[in-house]
Amino acid sequence: MSLILDHVNYIYGGDTALAVHALKDINLVIPDGQFIGLIGHTGSGKSTLVQHLNGLIKPTSGGVYFNGEDIHAEDYDKKKLRSKVGLVFQYPEHQLFEIDVFTDVCFGPKNLGLSRKETELRAYAALKQVGLEDEYFYQSPFDLSGGQKRRVAIAGVLAMKPEILVLDEPTAGLDPKGRDEILDQVAKLKEETGITVILVSHSMEDVAKYVERIIVMNKGSVLYDDAPKEVFRHYRELEQVGLAAPQVTYIMEALRAKGLPVAADATTIEEAKQEILRALGKERR
Repeated sequence: MSLILDHVNYIYGGDTALAVHALKDINLVIPDGQFIGLIGHTGSGKSTLVQHLNGLIKPTSGGVYFNGEDIHAEDYDKKKLRSKVGLVFQYPEHQLFEIDVFTDVCFGPKNLGLSRKETELRAYAALKQVGLEDEYFYQSPFDLSGGQKRRVAIAGVLAMKPEILVLDEPTAGLDPKGRDEILDQVAKLKEETGITVILVSHSMEDVAKYVERIIVMNKGSVLYDDAPKEVFRHYRELEQVGLAAPQVTYIMEALRAKGLPVAADATTIEEAKQEILRALGKERR
């Protein structure tokens, strides 16, 4: 099954002189189990798009379908949808409000009508999935570090057992160590559970390292939708819309310009390393 956006348009302030066409004829299929990166400059439509995925925003025209059902049909259960398509906002403070971490993570499954035992089992499992130590379970979420708050926010969504996890800039404001810890944990979760992950990010390095498909937004439209190597081949075009390729792509291009016969489609440091070794005739076998 999948999540489908069919000719989705969205206009802010459609009946006013200040109308903004935020999404323009979006057609996407999000199949089960993919790790997808969603990138675009500020104002490109990324956040508006992800809010359509679990029905927070209704399209001005077009349809959104989850497992074959129109999520805006009159009798559709959006509460159930939001347990299946979980959205973690950019700022975790927007999702944390209970007296302690464990109670906060219990909130979602409790509101699904689950028993106390099942609710607490889910909360415990979710906190373990995101790698939060037991010593923090009964602290106020507002006493935690930025990275720990992100983990708790993600755990609160995971406790609902979603089929799709949408992360809107989950590493914004974190130092490199905290960023790597969060994304490594998400990648591990994806591998262990097979959950679909949609990562909204400004970091080309993060997207190149983790995802298998990239959707590039520009002025409300999908500019590219392909594997990372294919998308980053268009780095000149990406620059024209305020984006860029990973730094390693530019390094490989510079090496080519200096006469080293390397392929320029490496998108991660490890790929670049192997390609340079190959070009130098020193690739390990």
